[in-house]
Amino acid sequence: MAPVVVDGVEGVRSLPIGELLGRSEPIEITQDAVDMFADATGDHQWIHVDVERAKNGPFGGPIAHGYLTLSLVPRLLPEIVEFTGFALTVNYGCEKVRFPSPVPVGSVVQAAAVLDEVTEVKGGLQLAITMTFTAEGSAKPACVATILVRQLV
Repeated sequence: MAPVVVDGVEGVRSLPIGELLGRSEPIEITQDAVDMFADATGDHQWIHVDVERAKNGPFGGPIAHGYLTLSLVPRLLPEIVEFTGFALTVNYGCEKVRFPSPVPVGSVVQAAAVLDEVTEVKGGLQLAITMTFTAEGSAKPACVATILVRQLV
């Protein structure tokens, strides 16, 4: 699925507030990705990296770190919306992040994005976007995060 291309300030202002912008391509969460994330963050909790022990744990196998799922924002958001006509895009932060359900290793995850708000900031615009990550076969989302992106001119 091709991203929605949004050109400049006027393009952002023409986006619908509160409506789905689109969905990313599905991505599989592998044990290698979980292990690399554990190495990068120092979070080697057994529910993530000890496959044998995790099989007898509360989730029946290893699960991805919640923050690994959140870290997919810079990878998957450009698959949903592509911003052009700006000098710089800055990840400004998060308003709210929740992890309602685990992501078992081997799950296929997909992200959806909804534009919540556009505000003017010095040098450009700030967009509040709710990203919802779902793992195939799960009744609840894996992660729901309202992220702040600044588009600077």
